[in-house]
Amino acid sequence: MTKRERVLSSLNNEEVDKVPVGFWFHFPEDMDLKNECVDATIKFYKDSDVDFIKIMCDGYFDYPNEIIPKIEKPEDWFLMKPLGEDHPFIEEQVQRAKEIVEKLKGDCCVFYNVFCPMSSLRFGTSDELLMDHLRKNPEAVMYAFDVIAKDAVALCRRLIKEAGCDGVYYCVQNAEEYRFTEEEYNKYVRPSDLYVLEHANEYSQNNILHCCGWAGDKNRIEVWRDYPAKAINWAVYVEDLTLKAGKEFFHGKCVLGGFDNRPEGILCSGTKEEIEDFTEQLVKESGKKGVMIGADCSLPRDVDKKHIQWVVEKVKTL
Repeated sequence: MTKRERVLSSLNNEEVDKVPVGFWFHFPEDMDLKNECVDATIKFYKDSDVDFIKIMCDGYFDYPNEIIPKIEKPEDWFLMKPLGEDHPFIEEQVQRAKEIVEKLKGDCCVFYNVFCPMSSLRFGTSDELLMDHLRKNPEAVMYAFDVIAKDAVALCRRLIKEAGCDGVYYCVQNAEEYRFTEEEYNKYVRPSDLYVLEHANEYSQNNILHCCGWAGDKNRIEVWRDYPAKAINWAVYVEDLTLKAGKEFFHGKCVLGGFDNRPEGILCSGTKEEIEDFTEQLVKESGKKGVMIGADCSLPRDVDKKHIQWVVEKVKTL
């Protein structure tokens, strides 16, 4: 099978010749993101021989709405307006993705990282201010979520329709047990989450949901169980939910992951033999249908790329 055929078949729970593999990490902090990340992405793909690319949105974490620095009280969020689909924040990400897709010449599937509205707003301001305002005036902050959701939808549409991405890797967060109850999350955050994801599904049926556990805090993962995506990626080692168990939990959808992304995890710190043995056991336990091997989240910037190659090469023998 070609890499595209393999990944698309896995997304649809169809038979494959081998389990697809994909890993990613943030670019070096001193990298010139505007001029170097396209070639760096292609180089990593070719050197590692992974089956698909997840393009990082490095340089575009903070949502650059002009109203954010002027916010003083919760009611000020009602003054926010969308950036618009031609804003540099959107335009530059689309151009980055388009360059990568064009250089690949259809060799593999490409997914672009898109954050949910609450995370985008949190990156652009602060966790403390956002949560304080959400408690004091949830309607105002939810209005801001809805504004950002419109920009996120525009980004998804252009990434898929113009840049040629096969789908988005949609990152949902903010469901930590200490932050919200299940009821609160569903009331405050779920509507804008789904607004973006459901629109993305109109542009492509091959979107991946990332249930992020980046800080190591356990999430109320049940709030994402019914989110409509073709594949699900979550923090196996944070949520204590294996790929096999997670496939059942997420209604049999394709699952992505299996490796701990943290520095102490076996992928980053293990020997070649340990990584190969773990890979073999992971495939044996999880099966080959509707499974893609990856990590809980982004790998450390300084991860030894040979470790990724060891996984790729081992999977070819299974």
